[in-house]
Amino acid sequence: MASWAPVYPAAVPIPVDLFVSKKHPGLNGDLGFADSLGNIVFKVNFDKSTKSSPKRVLLDASGNPLISVFRDDEGSWQGFKGGGYRENDLIFRVKRTVKKLTRTELEVFLVGEISGESTPDFKVKGFPFQRSCTIYRGDSIVAQTSLMYKLHQICARRSKFRLTIFPGSVDHSLIASLIVQLLLSTGNTASSMDSDA
Repeated sequence: MASWAPVYPAAVPIPVDLFVSKKHPGLNGDLGFADSLGNIVFKVNFDKSTKSSPKRVLLDASGNPLISVFRDDEGSWQGFKGGGYRENDLIFRVKRTVKKLTRTELEVFLVGEISGESTPDFKVKGFPFQRSCTIYRGDSIVAQTSLMYKLHQICARRSKFRLTIFPGSVDHSLIASLIVQLLLSTGNTASSMDSDA
């Protein structure tokens, strides 16, 4: 009789959940992305010092700038590495393709990718008011957001929601900056995150 040994599957990457809110401890009103233990992974600074082109800066937990997003003269957005906006630090361009009362769609073009400007590297589709969106790379889902319903709860608060990033080679800071961009591309401001409606 042949001996039997258990076969264990290879280590399978699992999705990462981040919880997005302005009410995480120690944020002083900034928007934050926390892990399941409540540790801040990313936070967002809303710099309104320039009215014509407000800047949103994604920071790491220590406050170091990772990605800065500016609105350009054509109504699109550009993401730069770090806290500045030098042309050689340009990471991505975002163009809004659908803006309806409840639905928004964005196309994201990575700088330096082979696909060029005609084919987006990512598509972001969602409903900012409901804190619901999906990020696609081709036909694959890269990340999704959803409200956090509790058992027997009819309405969920919009001031905190879940971002699930699926396994792959996409930088989590890029995903976080795209989520912020979708939420604010509809003309919402940082204060909209305070609403529980």
